[in-house]
Amino acid sequence: MSAPFATIPDDGAPLRVIVVGAGGMGRAWLRTVEESPLVELAGIVDLDLEAARAAAAWLGRPGLPVGAGTAALASDVGAQAVINVTVPAAHHPVTTEALAAGLPVLGEKPVASTVAQGLSLAAAAEFHGQLFMVSQSRRYNRHLFAAKQLVSSLGRVGILSAEFFKAPRFGGFRDAMDHPLLLDMAIHQFDMARFLLDADPVSVSCEEYNPSWSWYRGDAGATAVFEMTGGERFVFNGSWCSPGQETSWNASWRISGEHGTVLWDGDGEPVCSLAVAQDAEADPGQEIAGSLRDFVAAVRTGSTPMGQVHRNIMSLAMVEAAIRSAASGARVSVDALLEDSYRQAILDERGPAVLEVLKSWISVRAALTGNGVAP
Repeated sequence: MSAPFATIPDDGAPLRVIVVGAGGMGRAWLRTVEESPLVELAGIVDLDLEAARAAAAWLGRPGLPVGAGTAALASDVGAQAVINVTVPAAHHPVTTEALAAGLPVLGEKPVASTVAQGLSLAAAAEFHGQLFMVSQSRRYNRHLFAAKQLVSSLGRVGILSAEFFKAPRFGGFRDAMDHPLLLDMAIHQFDMARFLLDADPVSVSCEEYNPSWSWYRGDAGATAVFEMTGGERFVFNGSWCSPGQETSWNASWRISGEHGTVLWDGDGEPVCSLAVAQDAEADPGQEIAGSLRDFVAAVRTGSTPMGQVHRNIMSLAMVEAAIRSAASGARVSVDALLEDSYRQAILDERGPAVLEVLKSWISVRAALTGNGVAP
């Protein structure tokens, strides 16, 4: 099957990219791009031009072109792709602009501020025939891949659990968020669960709370139980204000099946209760460097990357469904949330052509998962 997006044949030269967003995460991406032989950094975009110039100087390239407009700078420097590292509120407008300019996009998670905006971006990617990939960077971990390989030996899997207990004192916007754990962190574990199970969410029951000693304004603790499409249950239990004996940033995992159990502490090698001969470990790359490599391979060959926009929306849907469940005290259907988001996307869409794509979808879940792409 041909790629559903335009490709850029490999001519031996690195892919020319611009990075949009010159904040802390933007600098992490700038360093990763600068160190990769697969790409060439052609410029930096930020509404604050001084921040863009400062980032270029920090990188050791004070003469690097900068600009305040994504499409304009991309055209000026001959960029072939965009890396969107803006704050979530800017994900939709920046990615929309880049796709409309005929540029593939690699964007930081989440796909957008809301599932409705994510649906708009999926439709825009379809209409413009460009790849939009979301960087779920914690998927790119060889130990996670090894754990998934071990899971295949367990027979029918029934329970997947993740425990996440950290106590970071970020300061700034996270301390004032309404749902700091679910919105800013849990999407990583939710997305990793989809990867480990090759399954998508059906429904969720969730409770949020805030321990008495928490320094967050919003709820810093949550427990969520998801039903997945294979009948499995994924249980997330986490806190962002639990000092001492902290888990990995990747969480601590237990996968239970009919023949045995796999444990992974999130950092080292996973272990299995069965004596299993493993194939050679896959090397997905490490975190954002891995997602960058996956993106370039997709743009060059038409392969479908793990974070392709349509499938990645399901990870954000898990977050929104969990928040809705916590607020209502009731179990929430993910399909109901998707349909509500779809109606909102149609109401909000300002691009006539993108609106027509949205209206052409027979079913939201089918549009997001019916293309044979792995979760």
